[in-house]
Amino acid sequence: MLSFEGGASKKTNYISWLLLVLQQSLRKSVIIFLLLVFVPIGVSAARYWLEGDRRGNWQSADRSSTGMLPAPGSHPDAVIRVFAARTVRWRGIFAVHTWIVVKEKGAAQYSRYDYTAWGEPIRSNGFAPDGRWFGAVPEAVAAVDGAVAEALIPRIRYVIENYKFRAYGDYSPWPGPNSNTFVQATLDAVPELRGVLPPTAIGKDYPYAGRWFGLTASGNGLFATLDGYLGLKIGWVEGFEINFFGAVVGVDIRRPALKLPGIGRLGIATGP
Repeated sequence: MLSFEGGASKKTNYISWLLLVLQQSLRKSVIIFLLLVFVPIGVSAARYWLEGDRRGNWQSADRSSTGMLPAPGSHPDAVIRVFAARTVRWRGIFAVHTWIVVKEKGAAQYSRYDYTAWGEPIRSNGFAPDGRWFGAVPEAVAAVDGAVAEALIPRIRYVIENYKFRAYGDYSPWPGPNSNTFVQATLDAVPELRGVLPPTAIGKDYPYAGRWFGLTASGNGLFATLDGYLGLKIGWVEGFEINFFGAVVGVDIRRPALKLPGIGRLGIATGP
């Protein structure tokens, strides 16, 4: 009898110790996660305020071509590009704006598509195809040329023409649908692009198709989202991401990097 009581006491003590360890581990994990969310945003905000918005007044900011795309006349092949650039003013602390550019084989000009908060939501050729986004130099996050691009462009145009959030008032900067939701819809529909939007593309995790879980854009991963406010994504192409009210924390194994809110990627670039 005494032996049984002693064993029960040890078992109770072990369970209590285990619960304490789990509680402490959970507390440390939460603290680390919150630091990974708020410290990078703080760094990005400090950089913004210390350097100032060097782009100046957004109405007169530079929107000229960066020369990242060849002249159509000298490059007859079909072209697809997905660009990302920091948004205007203080919103650039947190987010980028993304857009799509296509050119059919032999076409005399590029076609650029943006999803914006003003005017008609889907804006066609409102800016230079590879132009600065109100002074911010873009980066290419997806690029396909030649015969492959020629085959994919009709599918891209189909997504654009049938995108459901195309009415006035549909645009919502957070959590979406916004410009990044629009571009992510294209990447999901055309996985051959192999494009991954940066962690600062707030709105990319908005469930534009009404699905709260399913396969990632590449088809080799899984995602789950709570209306774009909270979410989880894991895949070989997309890496591992946790979405916390639009702030994305994660890691990329395929192209080793940390994914941090405000700052973006720290590691190998995700471009083409």
